[in-house]
Amino acid sequence: MYPEYLTAPMAKELTDFGFKSLISAAEVKEILDPKEGTVLIVINSVCGCAAGGARPGVKLAIQSSSKQPTQLATVFAGVNKEAVDSAREFMLPYPPSSPAVALFKDGKLVHFLERHHIEGRSPEMIASNLKTALEHYCS
Repeated sequence: MYPEYLTAPMAKELTDFGFKSLISAAEVKEILDPKEGTVLIVINSVCGCAAGGARPGVKLAIQSSSKQPTQLATVFAGVNKEAVDSAREFMLPYPPSSPAVALFKDGKLVHFLERHHIEGRSPEMIASNLKTALEHYCS
């Protein structure tokens, strides 16, 4: 587990952008249990591909998309184990991945970016992929 003071600036990159930080399994279940609307959730990480690709790519996708998710949320791998484990249950059958980006529509996983979709790719490439999903699934 990483100390929260170390990861706080990395988490802040998303929370300052409007993402809700989920720290418990109950919070994850509340936001991801089947209901109407779309939820974009980021499994944040301390790795370089999260810093150089995932976080900036997600923000760029949201800024450039004409359609937006109903809710934005994030959990932090290595910090909030309970929340991350709960989020990963909703992301099955995909294996655990950090970082990762998941889009849910009406409680169903409709788009998922695993670490291997993020690692080695520019923020613009990640944003392009995610923007396509946002435009297709969001209102």
